[in-house]
Amino acid sequence: MKRGTLFISIIVLVGLVFLVSGCCAKKQGVTSTPAAEEQTVVLEETVTEEIIVLEKRDFVLTEALEEKAVLTGNHVVKSGECLWWIAEYEDIYNDPFMWPLIYSANSDQIRNPDLIYPGQTFYIPRSGYSMDEIREARRWAGAEHPYTPPEGSMPPLD
Repeated sequence: MKRGTLFISIIVLVGLVFLVSGCCAKKQGVTSTPAAEEQTVVLEETVTEEIIVLEKRDFVLTEALEEKAVLTGNHVVKSGECLWWIAEYEDIYNDPFMWPLIYSANSDQIRNPDLIYPGQTFYIPRSGYSMDEIREARRWAGAEHPYTPPEGSMPPLD
């Protein structure tokens, strides 16, 4: 019984291979000559090169958009992010306990700090806070005493 099933599976697989290869040759108008095989290889290389160029272009565009967001003081929320993680990014504050600053600056968009959504654009304050306000925000976020930002963080001080 197992041999029969294996034999039928092999026949079906071989048939599918011939069917697919025949369909592709008809769609491209390719005959099974050596010159046609070379054209197919060249076509595959061209398509692969175009895909690589598109991927590089998309990467450059994404990178440019992210750099622009950093320069303008905005951050576009990606899937899975939270205010804690956003504040922890090196190019934002490099301190997760400063997430209340982002929350207060964007309170018109954020009703619940635990619920933010992909695609939202948040303003990232770069200045305008005193050290006392930053300490209060870090205390509210649950930072340990003393509430001063750690070395290497970038608080939005005046």
